[in-house]
Formats: sequence, C-alpha cells, structure tokens
Amino acid sequence: MAELTKVPEKTSMKTKSAKLKRSRRESSLWWMYLPSVLIVVLFIVYPFIDGIRISFTNWNGFSQTYDYIGLDQYKRMFADPDTWLVVKNTLLYGIGSTILQNIVGLGYALLLNHNLKVRSFTRTVIYLPVIISPLIMGYIWYFFFAFQGGALNDIFLLFGKEPINALGNPAVNPYIIVFVNTFQFVGIAMIIYLAGLQSISKDYYEAANIDGATGWQKFKNITIPLLMPSITINMVLNIIGGLKLFDVIVALTNGGPGNASQSMSTFMYNLYFSRQDAGYAATQGVLMAVIILVISMAALIYFKRKEVEA
Repeated sequence: MAELTKVPEKTSMKTKSAKLKRSRRESSLWWMYLPSVLIVVLFIVYPFIDGIRISFTNWNGFSQTYDYIGLDQYKRMFADPDTWLVVKNTLLYGIGSTILQNIVGLGYALLLNHNLKVRSFTRTVIYLPVIISPLIMGYIWYFFFAFQGGALNDIFLLFGKEPINALGNPAVNPYIIVFVNTFQFVGIAMIIYLAGLQSISKDYYEAANIDGATGWQKFKNITIPLLMPSITINMVLNIIGGLKLFDVIVALTNGGPGNASQSMSTFMYNLYFSRQDAGYAATQGVLMAVIILVISMAALIYFKRKEVEA
C-alpha cells in the first residue's frame, strides 16, 4: 500500500514543478510589455490626466502662469452654443461614416468573395486610398468640390448649369466630409469583412442549398451571424475614427463657414492655437474623450452580445 501511495506523490510533484515553471515563464513575459506600457503612459495617459488638470484653469497655452478657476470652463462649455454644434457634427461624422463604411465595405467584400478575374486588381484599387494621408486625400477632393475651378463645377458649366458652392454651404459640407472619409477608409472595412467571409465554411451554404434556402435567407441566417466578430471590429474602429476626424475637415472646409463644419477635434485645435484659450480647449477635449469612450464602449458591448447570441 505504501508503494501505491508514492505514485500520486511523484505525479503531484511533477505537476507542481510544471506549474512553477509556467508561472515563472509567464511572469518573465510581463517584462516584454513594459516598453509598450511606458509609451502608453508617457504619451497617452499622462497627457490626458494633465489635460483634465488644465481644464480647471484659465491658461492661454503660452504663459508660465495661470489660475485655477474651478468648474468655470465646464459651465462655459455647456452654455456655449458652439459646443452643441460641434458635438452634433462630430456625431454625424462618426455615426454617418460608420454606417456607410460598413454597408459599402460589406458590399465590396461580398462581391470580391466570388472568383472574379479582376478580384485582386479591384481589391487593390478599393484599398489604395487608405495608404494616402487623410490631409492629402482631403485636398484631392477639395479640388473636385471647389467653387472656383473645381472639377464638379466645370462639369456643371459644360452642361450649361450654374456652379454651386458645395463646400461653403453649411447644409451640405458636413455630408461631403462624411463621403470623403468613407471613400478613403472603406477599404479597411472591406478587407476585414473579406477575411471574415473567407473563414466561413462552405458546408453551411451547401446544407442551406439542400434545404432550398434563398440567397437572402442564407445571408440573414448564415453570413451575418458568422460575420459578427468582423462587424464588431469594424463598428468600433469606424466609430472611433469618425468621432476624432480632423485632417479631412481641415483640408476641405477648415471648419467653415464659421463653425458650421467643425468637429470637436478641429474646434479644440482652433481654441488652443487661434484663440489662445488652452483651458477651454482642454475642457472640450475632456468632453470629446468622454463621448468617444461612452459610444465606443456601448458599441463594443452591444455587438459582443450579438456575437454570443449568434
């Protein structure tokens, strides 16, 4: 009986030794994260915390002295009509771009998932704008929509129509910005959806064909549920990217006319550098961070739940 009890003791010792080695190996891996953690703390966490501190001051962004004024900047922000204008524009850029990029990107992915002869060429052409600087892309489209000498108005004049000032029209230019942002980054959504589609086994579709399912039924009950991880990634990335839109706005309208097309990021930039109102700019930055955090986390939680339900 004594010999029989030694076997599990040896097994237990080996198990403990293996666990100890694994624990040491995992703890040593944490040191590899240290450089990345330091970079995040130094360039993201610390500036954000310092920005919150500055939002309680009247600093102009340049002087060595400033006063703490409590919640005055926050009271000013919520009473400022420009705040709600730029929040509205920011939500339009974020949500509008997200919806369009996902619809068009999914459409491209469904098309390119078939064995087309020009699939590689088409995929490259659609993705190509992604590698161009957003500022350069904005200027390219500026020369298309510009009132003086713009390609769009040249076409109108060719057909005897009056030129239009699309970029100077507050009712139109925010939607032009959404279009340009969608045009540039729809390639990212397409690639993510295409990868998701190619990971779906054809067995599901073959079984559906045997059951006599229509194309819409296969799309609704097979494609969409199995694409939920890709949808989650695209939704969150597009929302964050759209809500912090900056470069395209600067190139197309510079936030004008007035503040009609300003986003929160361009408004904050102008407050700091043009108006020398750094304290108020920091307050706007805090609001922008809260909006992005709340909306992106809500989208992440919602679509993660959809993944589980699917």
